[in-house]
Amino acid sequence: MKASGARRVLLVGFMGSGKSSVGRKLASQLGWRFEDVDEVITRESGMSVPEIFESFGEPFFRDEEHRRTQQALNQDGVVIATGGGWATVPARLDEVPNGTVTIWLSVSPEEVIRRVGDLKGIRPLLGCADPLEKARDLLEQRSDSYSRAEHKVDTDGFSVEDVSVRILEILQANNLRNGME
Repeated sequence: MKASGARRVLLVGFMGSGKSSVGRKLASQLGWRFEDVDEVITRESGMSVPEIFESFGEPFFRDEEHRRTQQALNQDGVVIATGGGWATVPARLDEVPNGTVTIWLSVSPEEVIRRVGDLKGIRPLLGCADPLEKARDLLEQRSDSYSRAEHKVDTDGFSVEDVSVRILEILQANNLRNGME
């Protein structure tokens, strides 16, 4: 974390890593608000992510993702679930404001497919002949970016509750909890 006293938690990671479900649970445990960047974009645009990709392209979506994440990062008392591609822009994690704890929710390609494999129409980046191979390739490309987060939490084989408790332990072990109360 950039300064003592956490005011927000930023979750990064690949699709299916649990950012949304863990983020909701963590926010509830902390008594904070939860902001899912993808949900904000789809709600405000009235379009699904695949519709946005198809109508305007991935670069447009990534610009919206960045803008919405920056808005959320200007708030206190919030857990933010970024889109899976947000952290892949060089230096993006280095630019988060003081008081932000960054956590990479790590997931294997096999677990991604197990969790979202039936949602190919909702996950445009996996809409291909071999989604497992695509997930492997994308994870390999993105891992260096995700690893810039301050903390890494493995989500494979763990429940939402397990992962949120692990994050709370990280916050407490780093004396960050006191800044949140």
